[in-house]
Amino acid sequence: MSKQPAAKKRLELADGVTLYFSRHGETQANVAKRFQGHTVNTPLTKLGHKQAGRIAKILKARVDDPAALAYVASPLHRTCLTMEIIREHLGLPPKGFKTDKRIEEIDLGKWDGLTHKEARALDPELFDKRENDKWNVRVPGGESYADVADRAERWARSLKRDTFAVSHGAFTRILRGLFLGLSAQEMSALDEPQGVVFRVRGSKVKEYDKP
Repeated sequence: MSKQPAAKKRLELADGVTLYFSRHGETQANVAKRFQGHTVNTPLTKLGHKQAGRIAKILKARVDDPAALAYVASPLHRTCLTMEIIREHLGLPPKGFKTDKRIEEIDLGKWDGLTHKEARALDPELFDKRENDKWNVRVPGGESYADVADRAERWARSLKRDTFAVSHGAFTRILRGLFLGLSAQEMSALDEPQGVVFRVRGSKVKEYDKP
């Protein structure tokens, strides 16, 4: 397990590599405020489809040649569908991208599909302990933030060319925190926006919410 990230110890991309990444579009589980990890894959909402199209517009406006990027998505359905919509709006073959399990959402184990209230009812003490220390405390049958950070670091360090990725809320929060050198508590407090694009060069993160 990774040690808790220390301030100013930032993850950095290889020289000359630019990473663009987004969260998948809104899903029915997001609207219902239910945990959504590996096993629960609800459809994108109408807004989720629009958010994917918005991401494509941002890429068109911010990237000189979107077709030259490497495209990769988490293998889960909601991320792949978001990527397909984005690529279609860019005039690219919808399925012309790779998937990588290293950028999957955090495994939420027994909490997958539950609301916060339902998950807490299973074991209030563990739920509260995890809320106070997401870095070290694993969801029952699932992962901790440190587990996700391990695979996020391995993936980011493996990038050799400019890349666009579609991943998930907790994963993109953790990835941003690693680049920014945030503490575990600061990382956990980050938002999880949809319909935006993050750009990373070195360890500098920039958010684009408009084309």
